[in-house]
Amino acid sequence: MSTTLHLVPAPARNRVPVLRRRLRAAAHRHGPVLVCYGTLKLVGFCSFMYLLDSAGDFRRKHPRFGGGAHAWDVLATWDGWWYQQIAVHGYDPRLVHIPGATGLITLEGNSAAFFPLYPALMRLASGVTGLGSYGAGLLVSIVASFLAALGIYAVADLFGGRRAGLAAAGLWAVWPGSGVEWAVYSDSLYVALAAWTCYAVMTRRWLTAGVLAFAAGLNRPTAVALIAALGVAALLALRDRRDGVLRPLLAMVLAPLGLLCYLVWVGHRMGDYGGYFTLQSGAWAHRFDYGAQTLDVLTSVPVGHFTYLSAWPFADVIAVGVVLLAFALVPLLLRLRPPAVLVVHTVLTLALVLGSQQIFANVSRYLLPCFPLFIPLAVALRRLHPRLLFTLLGVAALASGSYAGYALFELGVP
Repeated sequence: MSTTLHLVPAPARNRVPVLRRRLRAAAHRHGPVLVCYGTLKLVGFCSFMYLLDSAGDFRRKHPRFGGGAHAWDVLATWDGWWYQQIAVHGYDPRLVHIPGATGLITLEGNSAAFFPLYPALMRLASGVTGLGSYGAGLLVSIVASFLAALGIYAVADLFGGRRAGLAAAGLWAVWPGSGVEWAVYSDSLYVALAAWTCYAVMTRRWLTAGVLAFAAGLNRPTAVALIAALGVAALLALRDRRDGVLRPLLAMVLAPLGLLCYLVWVGHRMGDYGGYFTLQSGAWAHRFDYGAQTLDVLTSVPVGHFTYLSAWPFADVIAVGVVLLAFALVPLLLRLRPPAVLVVHTVLTLALVLGSQQIFANVSRYLLPCFPLFIPLAVALRRLHPRLLFTLLGVAALASGSYAGYALFELGVP
C-alpha cells in the first residue's frame, strides 16, 4: 500500500494567518478612528437634516439650487449640480460673453470651472454600483471623508501620538464647513489627497507623495499650495541629501502635471490658454484681489454691515469667526515646529483663500484643507479622558448641524 502525501507549500500555509494578523492590527489601529469620525459625523448630519426638515424652505427653492420634494436634495445644490452634469454629460469649455453685461459677471458659467477627478470618480462609482449621479457623488464623498479622517489621524499621530490623532480626526468631523464632507462636493476628496500627500512627504515616501499631489491637481485649483509645499520639502531633502536625488526630483516633476494638464486642456478648448482664469473671473467673480474683500468683510461684518449674503448674515458671521480662529491657530502650529510641508501647505492655502474675491461665506469650507491647524488643538485635547473628549466633540457635532450644515447649505451658498 502506498500513501500519497499532499504537502501544502509553506508560503500558502502561512499566508492566511499573516493576512488575519494584518487585518486585526489594521482594525485595532484604524477602527477607533473610523468609528469616532463616523459617529460624530452622523450626529451632525442628523442634526442638519432635522433643522432642514423643520424649516421646510428647501421645498420652495429652484431644483437646481436645492428645491425638491426631499431635504436630501439640498446636498447636491450649487457646485453639486455642476458635478452631476459633468459626470453625466462631460465638459463644454467655452467663453461666452453675456450681451450688455457690465458688472462683475460678464461671462456665462460653464462646467470647465470644475476640475475633473471628482466627477470622473462619480461616473466610475455609478457604473460599478448602478447608482445615479447623485448617489454616486455621495458615495465618493463619504468614502473620501473617511480616508481624509485616517490621513489627518496619521499626520497628527506623528506629533502627539494616538490620542492626538483621534482628536484631530474628530475635529475634522465637526469643523465649520464640514457640512460639505457628506455632500456632492469635491472637498472631502481633496482633503484626503492633501493629508496623505503630507504624510507621505513626512515619512519620505516621495513617489507616493508625487502621485497623490498629481491627483490633487486634478481635483481643485488650490492644489497649487500642496504642490508648492511638496516642492519646498523636496528641495530641502535634496539640500540635506537625505533621500538621494532621484525620488525627490521625480516627485517635484510629477506633482504639478495634473493641474497643468487640465489648465492647458481647458485653455486649448477655449482658444485662450488663460481661459480658465478668465472664466473664473468673468463668470464666477472669483479673482485674486490680494485680500481686499477679506479685509472689507472683516471690518464690516463685526459692525453689522452684511453685504455678502443679502438678508442672511449667519454664514458670514461664522466665516469671520473661522478666519479669526485660523489666525489664532497658525502661531500655535508654528510653535510645534512642524515640517516644512505642513507649514507651506497651510500658509499658502490661507493666502490663496483669503487673498481671493469670492462668496465669503464659503471660506468656512475653503479652509478645510488647512487641517494642520487641527494639530495644536488635538495635542491639547489628548490630555482629556477619552470619554470627556468624545462628549465634548459630540456636543460640537450636534451644533455642527447648524453652523456647518444648515447655515452653509440653506442660508448661504456652499
